[in-house]
Amino acid sequence: MYEDKTIDSIHQQILDNISDDYEKSPGELAYDLSRAFAIEEALIYSALSQIVDLIDVDKLSGEDLEKYVYQRKGVVRVPGSYAKAQLAVIGNGTVSKGDLFETPSGIQFSCVDGSTAISGTGLVNVQCTQIGTIGMVGANSITQMPVTLQGITGCTNLQATTGGYEAESDSHLRDRYYQELQEPSASGNMDNYKQWAESHTGVGRAMVFSLWNGDNTVKVVITDSNQGLPDQTLINAVQEYIDPKGENNNTWGVGAGAAPLGAYCTVASPIAKTININVQVSKDANYTDDEVKQNITDYITGYLQSIALDEDNNYVSYAKVGNLILNANGVMDYSSLTINGGNANIPLSLTNESCEIPVLGAVTITYV
Repeated sequence: MYEDKTIDSIHQQILDNISDDYEKSPGELAYDLSRAFAIEEALIYSALSQIVDLIDVDKLSGEDLEKYVYQRKGVVRVPGSYAKAQLAVIGNGTVSKGDLFETPSGIQFSCVDGSTAISGTGLVNVQCTQIGTIGMVGANSITQMPVTLQGITGCTNLQATTGGYEAESDSHLRDRYYQELQEPSASGNMDNYKQWAESHTGVGRAMVFSLWNGDNTVKVVITDSNQGLPDQTLINAVQEYIDPKGENNNTWGVGAGAAPLGAYCTVASPIAKTININVQVSKDANYTDDEVKQNITDYITGYLQSIALDEDNNYVSYAKVGNLILNANGVMDYSSLTINGGNANIPLSLTNESCEIPVLGAVTITYV
């Protein structure tokens, strides 16, 4: 808005409104005075444009977006979390809270336990020093100590780290704000369950099925923040928040969580539907085979993530996959594309018995 209100356009409008009886060429009094006014008026229009942008949620980002959606609907950005792991430590010494361990690539993890005496071997709990997926590393990845710990000779994580999620993106926060406007929740309706799940750290999308296993039963299927399969730790955390089951299901359905009394909620993972790609590609000579494959993989992965648990996009589009391949950096043309061995759309089931999300499998490229 107000893009046309530049210094030159404003100045010209002023000159046009001054009688031609006056000399209006550069250097003359009418020209110079009106030019000074145009400069100041352009600053006013620039400020007005910024004010207008501040009341358009689609143009807001970061803290401005957070403030806007919270003030109007109480929607709060879902925070990120630190990846965690249990570390097997070797030696004879003491590991204290705050002691650092790291991967060969320099991703650091800090001990969160108090002083732990190690005699031969022992276990300590660590978490990444950075929030987000950067801390999601595989088993036997945390093997180094940036600072020598007296008596400690080695370490490793026997299992992959868990629980490292990015803070909610601006686009996802904005989508939840619009959802709150368009589908207001009330008294434990389906929208309530969706909002409870999607407001939990680590959750990307949620789909709700009512009466899925009889009266007063609700199933909530969730993805992680990358629109992939959630791990059991995340499923358990969301279950605990909405409707904790407790030991022997003794608190299930009694209103001990966000869900109302009498509603039995089950949080579950979707089913992965593997999407295998086979294609012939003519590539730009300035790109390596590996670069082209990575570019294609990134594009398709992003697309599959965008349609996970989306009722309006309950299939993998053959045409869209082809277009993504064609637009990937390094691709000049492609042919003989097959998805799961065929050249048709791949349907995705979105029922409580079989709720599927697409997950990229093998990407096989033949260069021609």
